[in-house]
Amino acid sequence: MAVLPSSIATDHKKHWWVTNRKLVDKYVKDARCLIATRERNDVATALVLLDAALALSPRSELALELKARSLLYLRRFRDVADMLQDYIPSLKMSSDDSSGSVSSDISSQQLSREQVKLLHSDNSSSGSPGHDPSFKCFFISDLKKKVMAGLCKNYDKEGQWRYLVLGQACCHLGLMEDAMVLLQTGKRLASAAFRRESICWSDDNFTLPVIITTPDISSAATPPRNVSSLSQSENISHLLSHIKLLIRRKTAAIAALDAGLYLESIRHFSKIVDGRRPASQGFLAECYMHRASTYKASGRIAESISDCNKTLALDPTSIQALKTRAELLETIRCLPDCLHDLEHLKLLYNSIMRDRKLPGPPWKRHNVRYREIPGKLCALTAKIQRLKQRVASGETGDVDYYALIGLKRGCSRSELERAHLLLCLRHKPDKATGFINRCELADERDLDSVKDRAKMSALLLYRLLQKGYSSVMSAIMDEEAAEKQRKKAAAATAALKVAIQVQQTQCCNSKLEPETGFNDRGNSCENEAATNAFQGVFCRDLAAVGSLLSQVGFNRPIPVKYEALSC
Repeated sequence: MAVLPSSIATDHKKHWWVTNRKLVDKYVKDARCLIATRERNDVATALVLLDAALALSPRSELALELKARSLLYLRRFRDVADMLQDYIPSLKMSSDDSSGSVSSDISSQQLSREQVKLLHSDNSSSGSPGHDPSFKCFFISDLKKKVMAGLCKNYDKEGQWRYLVLGQACCHLGLMEDAMVLLQTGKRLASAAFRRESICWSDDNFTLPVIITTPDISSAATPPRNVSSLSQSENISHLLSHIKLLIRRKTAAIAALDAGLYLESIRHFSKIVDGRRPASQGFLAECYMHRASTYKASGRIAESISDCNKTLALDPTSIQALKTRAELLETIRCLPDCLHDLEHLKLLYNSIMRDRKLPGPPWKRHNVRYREIPGKLCALTAKIQRLKQRVASGETGDVDYYALIGLKRGCSRSELERAHLLLCLRHKPDKATGFINRCELADERDLDSVKDRAKMSALLLYRLLQKGYSSVMSAIMDEEAAEKQRKKAAAATAALKVAIQVQQTQCCNSKLEPETGFNDRGNSCENEAATNAFQGVFCRDLAAVGSLLSQVGFNRPIPVKYEALSC
């Protein structure tokens, strides 16, 4: 009686396990059929079936691969990264911070490789007294089969598809260094598997075991790529070469920035952000932030603010972009806008302290550590208080528009108009969303929000530029009017001096008495010469000189010949 319940329980347990396995196989089979149709709705339905299969069997390798490839086809790159985040190299190498990142010890255990077992361990064969341990007899064909079975088993457990799928997802998420490492690893594993397969098929006495390999899965269940004529390996090679090109340009730009070659750094970053092939959202945000720092170092404040706006449009939680834009606005003494950015940054710090982790998923890169946030929050609060005191004291109207436009004080009207025209052409609100066309968003649902943020920030910058143009133009007009007044006063002073000299000359001539006819003739010649000189001075502009003389009080009649009017 005691044995019967145990046997019944064993049969029930076996029946339950067999039922679950059959359900998993059925879900996977239906999902593969739906994925083979290559329709987005069908692929989304297949994801539901794969989730049900993974709920019953979480370690099903085939279900995991199909789910990852389906998410990649639906462009849900963040879900792919969250699903396989233990394989991201930068996340594993990052130090154990209190930001909620995944521990690297668990991932290293999951990535540990199993050693190949050439022969099954048989205690009876090794420990029996009738067998010589120094001599073993076996067939070569059986050895080859066991070796290749172990290699193929390890090849499946290494998970070549993980590196390839996760590498493509990291590329679309802007993690270029991680994508390069993952794709190179997946490509190396694929090449090694191909070499093993080629060597095995070259032997006459060898046949591969019937297993499901990754190329079979990819050919049967992988949705189409953008370039259908190329194979998967060629697509990976092209993507890997593009990633290396972007990394080289970014490295060259950062090296030029560190060396103080700002124009060279701007040129390299502009090649990345203005390239013909779209780049990922996260990578473009990082490049725009670096170019904003370069513009700031070179003194081009308007361009730096514009790049900060683009960075915040792509990544609203960018701490460095908010901090840099606030510093730029403080440099030109635009205190209200600076306070607005600092308040936004304070809210971001408070949310980090509340959630006990940095914003975004664990694999997202940040230029700040969680342990630094409390100190930065205290310093930011004190800075906000100081700026509020400055605003209360009335420093809001003293904005340095010359630094904003990029001109020196005392510039001419033509220089201002040229600089304003170039800035308007670059930062016009209608063209504010043009950079989104060269950006590959991680989630297409974020397109409207990115456009709204870009338009709003570009409109604020454009209004600031227009206000700066009006202010600088009014200052230039005042300077021109003051210069005219100075020239008029100088001309009046010169005319007064000439008139006084003429009056003194005439007084001296009237006091002299004619002694002889020769002297009279000489005096008359001298008077005629003085009169001619006087007429030569004033015959060019009689009206202007008359008005000047009337202003200084010179009312003595001036003899003028009518022939002078013809000059």
